[in-house]
Order: sequence, then structure tokens, then C-alpha cells
Amino acid sequence: MNSKAGASSGPTLEDVARAAGVSRATVSRVVNGVRNVDPEIQETVRQAVAATGYTPNRAARSLVTRRAEVIALVVSGAGDASEAEQDAFASRLFADPFFGRVVSGVISYLRPRSMHPVLMFAETSDARDQVVGFLRQGSADGALIVSTHAQDPLPAMVAEASLPAVLFSRPAGPVPISYVDLAHKDGARLAVDHLLARGCRRIVTIAGPCDVPSGHDRLDGFRDAMARGGHPYAPMAEADFTLGGGARAMARLLADNPDLDGVFAANDLMAQGACQVLRDHGRRVPEDVAVVGFDDSSVASACTPPLTTVRQPVEDMAREMARLLQQHIEHQDRAVTSVVFDPELVVRASA
Repeated sequence: MNSKAGASSGPTLEDVARAAGVSRATVSRVVNGVRNVDPEIQETVRQAVAATGYTPNRAARSLVTRRAEVIALVVSGAGDASEAEQDAFASRLFADPFFGRVVSGVISYLRPRSMHPVLMFAETSDARDQVVGFLRQGSADGALIVSTHAQDPLPAMVAEASLPAVLFSRPAGPVPISYVDLAHKDGARLAVDHLLARGCRRIVTIAGPCDVPSGHDRLDGFRDAMARGGHPYAPMAEADFTLGGGARAMARLLADNPDLDGVFAANDLMAQGACQVLRDHGRRVPEDVAVVGFDDSSVASACTPPLTTVRQPVEDMAREMARLLQQHIEHQDRAVTSVVFDPELVVRASA
């Protein structure tokens, strides 16, 4: 009976140690997330874990580490959305390539470390309380927060409760929370400088929501670059980062400025909507109107024509967000910090 049970049991720490050529204690330290292990040895052990198919005993490991090995990936807003509004929000979220890139980056960091994300929505006050309670109870070791509204109270709630958390993009107000962001103003300047270098002079912008820091910063960067180029005034229309919003904004701008020859849209979905409207009105892109987007999402390559855009390295930013959170989890007294990435212009056919 015992030999049969032993033959059918899964790979052990000893099996991983033999495959990696290290001691059982070293494998245990890597599996349990102990930091004082050489990175090359950590990688060797992880490869051995994958090769042997070893699966740690999560319950036993949690007793050792006192961690749930679960990370809450929270998408939050402000106010109290109705049930229908919550459903619509979730539908928009899953249709937006931006969020998929965030999830991809987070998982690519967590998976090799045997940490697992739990997706949570916080569009109501009750849902926000549930997130804070989930973290306080130890059901998750920390939170990665993607906030969709400038007035979102969740970052401040988490900070006040001294819970490990990292925010994607800087908070709209003075909240003591770590975050990862992009130099949005610099990205907008790259877009404008490119349009001006092409010879565009009647440039308009489709801005994102101005109460969201990224939308506000991209508009500021656009206006600053236009002023530096000798154009102190440029028409703008505010939209909501969706394809439909971009299309409606483009229609308004085209009606008011029929001689426009350049468009900077604050994300790729709105740029795609702008291209559709321009095409419907007989304007060729880029021969008649050059269009630049922002993000370098999958939409940029699929658009007709393919979009010139400002690259936001979302996957890298999400991985960095997860790395910062791990540091906060392992060092509860770690000071809040920020990491700001640089944008890059990706030139394609639209401008």
C-alpha cells in the first residue's frame, strides 16, 4: 500500500533539487519566495519546477509565509453605479485592449512566483468596502488598482488602512500610495512634433476625459507642443476613450474645422473612430488628414490605415506595478514610491 501510494505521488522538493543540481533547502527558499537567493539559481530552480511538474502545497506554504499568495487586481470607479451601469462597465472593460495588456503584464510577473490574481470590480461603495475587507482579512496579500475615475475613493481607503497596494497611473489627489505611470505630456509632444514635421498646420485634438490625470496631461502636452510650434490655439473635443466617443468628437471637430489637416487622438480607440469618420467624409488618411493615436495597442495595427501612435509600454508597466507590490508585501514599512516610464513614437501609415 505504501509503495503504491509513493509511486503515484507527485514530484517532490527532492525531485526538483536533483533536477536543478541544488540542495532541498535552496529549492524550499525559492518556492517560498525567500529573497536571499542568487537570481540565476532562482531561475534554474524555476525551470526545474516546470520540468518536473512540481506543485507546492499551498496550504503548507501559507503556514510558513503567512501569505495567501493571492493578489487582488481591482478595477475601481467612483460613486455608486446601478446594476445595469456595472454590467455596461464590465462589457466596456473587457472590450478595451488596454485592460487586457494590464492583465497580461500582471500575470507574466505573478505566475513564475506562484502568485495568483483575483479580479475584483469596485464600482459601488459596498464593493469598495468589500475590497478593503478582503485585504484586511488576509484573503489577498495586496492590491493592484486600476482606477477609472478621478474621484475614485478606493486608493485613499486602501492607503488609510495601511494595506499594500500599487496604483496604475498617479492618483488625481494627494494620496500616499505607490504608482506606476507614463510621462503623458512627453508623449503628446512627440505626437504634435511629428504632425508639425509632416507639414500639418491646422491640427486638432480629441482629448480624453479631462478629470482623469492621463487625459488632462495628454491635453496639456498637446497644447504646450502646439504653442512651442507657434500655434497658441488649437481646437479640441473631449471624449471618453472609446471608439464611439472618438467618432462623435471627430464629427464635431470636422464640422467646425473643415480645413483641418492633422488629428491627435488621446488613445488608439478614439483615433480609430476618427479615421472612420474622416473616411466617411471623403478625407484620405494621411494624404488629406494625418492622424496620430496614443497607446500602441492592438487597435493601432488593425486600424485602416495602421496608426502612427505613441507607445505606452503597458505590459512592462503592469509588471513593474506587480514588482512594487511584492516589495510592499515583503517589507511592510517600505516608503511609497513611483516609477514613470518614457513614451515612444511608433510611425505607421496614418501620419
